[in-house]
Amino acid sequence: MRILFSSLGSHGHTYPLLPLVIAARDVGHEITFVTTAPFASTFTRYGVDHVTGGMDMLAAFDLANAGPAARKKPDFRPERVSKVFGSILPRSCAADLAPIILDRKPDLIVHELANPGAGLAARVAGIPAVCHSFGRMWRPTGTPEALRANLAEVADELGVDLPDGDHLMPLGNPYLDICPPSVQDPEFPVSSTTVVPLRPVAYSEPGELPSWVREHRRPLVYLTLGTAFGDSGVLRTAVAGLSRLDVVVVVSTGPSVAPESLGDVPDNVVVRQWLPQADLLPHTDLVVHHGGAGNTMGTFATGVPHLVLPQGADQFSNAAMITAAGLGDQVLAADLTADVIETKARRLLADETVHKAVRTMADEVAAMPSPHDVARRLADHT
Repeated sequence: MRILFSSLGSHGHTYPLLPLVIAARDVGHEITFVTTAPFASTFTRYGVDHVTGGMDMLAAFDLANAGPAARKKPDFRPERVSKVFGSILPRSCAADLAPIILDRKPDLIVHELANPGAGLAARVAGIPAVCHSFGRMWRPTGTPEALRANLAEVADELGVDLPDGDHLMPLGNPYLDICPPSVQDPEFPVSSTTVVPLRPVAYSEPGELPSWVREHRRPLVYLTLGTAFGDSGVLRTAVAGLSRLDVVVVVSTGPSVAPESLGDVPDNVVVRQWLPQADLLPHTDLVVHHGGAGNTMGTFATGVPHLVLPQGADQFSNAAMITAAGLGDQVLAADLTADVIETKARRLLADETVHKAVRTMADEVAAMPSPHDVARRLADHT
């Protein structure tokens, strides 16, 4: 079967699809992946055909007069987010996909949740589609009415209709849900769509872990703010608090923060710009992260606690969910000090109630259908 996958051009929206892409290739499907140019090598290393399409997400925010820094400002107007995800990005993706669909003639299109433009392009072409989540059910900040109005305008231009309901992004398509059911948004109307559970599997670019990671004797704390929300000040504060503990702290600064910007660090802190996170996570004892969907879902599978330092987007709701579920704790900007980080990290490393909760979560994740299980059933949706 020929399957066309498409995602927005960012790590947090592309990487969650990689386990299913690789599994679909393994079971014999012919795969094309459409996203922005910087991700070409991500797919070609696995023998998957990459075709460039869609607009860069940060360029879309700039077009909406809301540059990347504005996404974190308290006075940022939510209607701009609805414009980006409901109008600018889907219009660009649908336009780019139209000739690709004509050329590749896919039997099925898999679009990630924040990329309804690919789902609309599938409707135009009369091709079945499924929606792949990237974490917990997500709706762009803003009113459902604003999002619907923006998407409806794009759909009208394309000559197709939108489904009823507030959860528009799946477009009524079957929903491949990588979020464990126990922590899914209770407002997600599972009765209105076909939900297909899919085990979240951490993905990162292949690489070698330092040998001492596997051999460490003290607890290992992993600190990251992901690829899009790096902040050297937040990282420095977290390092100051975590380094007071009898642990080894491994910091991944990501592409937006230079490692040297953290200055001199204590002897029990190791700073790298990038680490193969999927390989690192199973060796950790605590993950201190920003609450991005990839870090959240990847850590669920490892059975270790979270300390979440949310910076923007869906990270605040993920942090609240983790705290409410007893899987960890959060530190908001108003409370961000080295003392608070130290106190909360110390508790999470020792709290057996939290440890029991995260082990239960890991068991729940392990019981979900694997990417290969789901890949074998994709033809059921054509």
